[in-house]
Amino acid sequence: MGLRAAGLDTAGSLWFGSSVSVVTARAGPGRGRRVLPDVGRPGCREAGTHVTHEATRGRGRPSRVWHGAAALAFVVAGALFATTALSAKGLDLRAASITDLDGVVRQEKQRSDELQGKLASLHKQVDELGRQVNDTSVTRLQGQVDQLRGPAGLDAVTGPGLTVVLSDAPKSEIDKARADDPASVDLLVVHQQDIQAVVNALWSGGAEAMTIQGQRVVSTTGIKCVGNTVVLHGVPYSPPYRIAAIGDPAQLESSLDASDYIDAYQTFVQRYSLGYDVLASGHLELPAYKGSTTLKYAEPGVESSSGQG
Repeated sequence: MGLRAAGLDTAGSLWFGSSVSVVTARAGPGRGRRVLPDVGRPGCREAGTHVTHEATRGRGRPSRVWHGAAALAFVVAGALFATTALSAKGLDLRAASITDLDGVVRQEKQRSDELQGKLASLHKQVDELGRQVNDTSVTRLQGQVDQLRGPAGLDAVTGPGLTVVLSDAPKSEIDKARADDPASVDLLVVHQQDIQAVVNALWSGGAEAMTIQGQRVVSTTGIKCVGNTVVLHGVPYSPPYRIAAIGDPAQLESSLDASDYIDAYQTFVQRYSLGYDVLASGHLELPAYKGSTTLKYAEPGVESSSGQG
């Protein structure tokens, strides 16, 4: 609290100073109260009071605290960098690499191809072990399985056919649409329903086997649109999309021309320059399906009155 200080000067005159603060210092045993001037009030300097060296002790201690805090901050930052590196698992987390979608797609496709190769090797080992069993019933069932491998897409096939290539509109058209009407950009790219329409038309035209982006199409194949890519058997693909089918080329092309959906798609081909090319071939080689054949979910279809499912 503040006190009024009084005393005699060297001439013997009585004087009164300004208020001073009484501070209790407990730095060590045997120390009493320390009287310090109220620096913020006028009159302290005129009153003849002064601050001793003892009043300034301890001012260097906060610097040690700051040094400790800085060291702790560096330790925390290092831990964050290490955590980020472990979470990345070798991938580049910078925004620039994320936008390099083609590179990500290629890496995922290579990884998927390696896993499918291993899976095909395991299937081959299982088949070889199954043939080593001499049981008559097992041999009979194995024969039935071998007969179904072709229709199921588990064997490679060759023959005449055609290839349909779908691609987005040119970048100049997409940039122009984005500037004029961003909503119209969706009309200038290939969607999953466009690919499905081509696949359905080819099946209707008598296709015996088919691939999309080089992957064999089987009964469990699903086509999904994710962002600006199409996912097939868990692998994302960017355009252009190549659909190859083995069958009579003339019948396949005729079935494409008869599709109402493809006719509507060709309207955008003419207006916005979307890609649509049909290439006939006398010899196509389609690989066998190498993925899993396990069906996770299915329900029986209802047979129509005409006898067609």
